[in-house]
Amino acid sequence: MKYGYARVSTNQQDTQLQIDALLAAGCEKIYQEKISGGKTDRPELNQCLKAMDPNDVLVVWKLDRLGRSLQHLIEIITQLENEKKGFQSLTESIDTTSPTGKLIFHIFASLAEFEKSLIRQRVMAGLDAARKSGTKFGRPEALSPKDKDMAITMFNGGATKQAIAQHFGVTRQTIYSLLKEIDAS
Repeated sequence: MKYGYARVSTNQQDTQLQIDALLAAGCEKIYQEKISGGKTDRPELNQCLKAMDPNDVLVVWKLDRLGRSLQHLIEIITQLENEKKGFQSLTESIDTTSPTGKLIFHIFASLAEFEKSLIRQRVMAGLDAARKSGTKFGRPEALSPKDKDMAITMFNGGATKQAIAQHFGVTRQTIYSLLKEIDAS
């Protein structure tokens, strides 16, 4: 069975053109909604995917009706493939029920994986450059070096960890970690 999915982003837009194309393609059930393609949680799409059985085919008028990001498209198509369901995009002539369509989809998936690797590589290079220039990452320290010295002096003078924590407005765990750090050195 063929399931159609039609989506527009705003109330000013109309799904009729998409519905006409989906009906002409033989869709027996059509799900439609007005929601941004950037949202990954779309109730009608989710309902459509759940309604489909193995060997059923999800049909869209155009790829961007299914999702805005390549990663999201690939996730949906991979889910369909894993569940033995097909996919067709009428405008782009992609049909994963045919060997050629599967090839095209896998080329898209490979390009997306390549793009993700390039982005990861650029991010890591940027982080390395920032570290080399002295940028500190992570949460700022709760106590300054001066406060740490004072906390240690207070502890050595008999103050409780709870009292020290309250004095500096930090958690007891911060004081425990400080004292553990001192013991380790």
